[in-house]
Amino acid sequence: MGALSPNETNALLATDAVAQLVEMWLFGRSPRTIDVYRRYTHRFLSYVNKPLHLVTLADMQGWQKTLEGMAPNSQRIAIAAVKSFLKFASNTGVLDVNLGVLMRSPKGKDALTERILTEAEVAAMIDKETNERNFLILRLLYLAGLRVSELCQLCWKDTVPRGETGQITVFGKGGKTRTILLPVTLWTQLQVHRGDACVDDPVFRSKHGRPLDRTRVFRIVKAAAKRVGIQGNVSPHWLRHAHASHSLDRGAPLHLTQRTLGHSRIGTTERYLHVRPNESSAMYLPE
Repeated sequence: MGALSPNETNALLATDAVAQLVEMWLFGRSPRTIDVYRRYTHRFLSYVNKPLHLVTLADMQGWQKTLEGMAPNSQRIAIAAVKSFLKFASNTGVLDVNLGVLMRSPKGKDALTERILTEAEVAAMIDKETNERNFLILRLLYLAGLRVSELCQLCWKDTVPRGETGQITVFGKGGKTRTILLPVTLWTQLQVHRGDACVDDPVFRSKHGRPLDRTRVFRIVKAAAKRVGIQGNVSPHWLRHAHASHSLDRGAPLHLTQRTLGHSRIGTTERYLHVRPNESSAMYLPE
């Protein structure tokens, strides 16, 4: 986006016009990102309570102190949201200086290993699910490594036969589209589940015929985990983590797992190589 004109800049510097700038910044992002980023940015703006160009580094540090009671990951998301907003304000010419570059996110423990299910746990969750739709939801989340938003948006027009099996086209994070080839059994089960559904129908519908929402999918996964005695706040993303870890453990090429999951950086996928090492130097020491 190009720089705003002087008149537009002056208007947006007024406190009552910053909301317009926020909406411009959020335009085109995913619904989930919009919800989270808007919430944290509004909290920041409410705290500083002054025109944006008058916000000082001391104001920003004071706001950051209000986050200290939150979990480190929540703090990082809040800070990332505000930093992104201030960068947008600077890039559009609303702010002369971007103080957001001086904000530092707290370091925290990488809890990824705590959220990776074993192959046996995933199999139990799936095998004990008696509802056909929910059974396929669990299988697709795991075998295709989908994000919950990608699963909820999936329509039959996004499924295409390919030889004995088929593929799905997923509109993912950051507006990126990717295709995922499915195992034959899962593809066959999906076709049986489809019945006479039209191409524009969602693959997974509520009892009222509408697409499932995120909350319902979270409940389905949580119930499946509880049914087989798995502790913790198990979510759909745990099955995505499991896909990454298990596929790499079984020898899948790193770049293929990256492409299937839609990771923008190979470093994101590489994390799964380290959370469940098959060997360590501890094995070489006397007990």
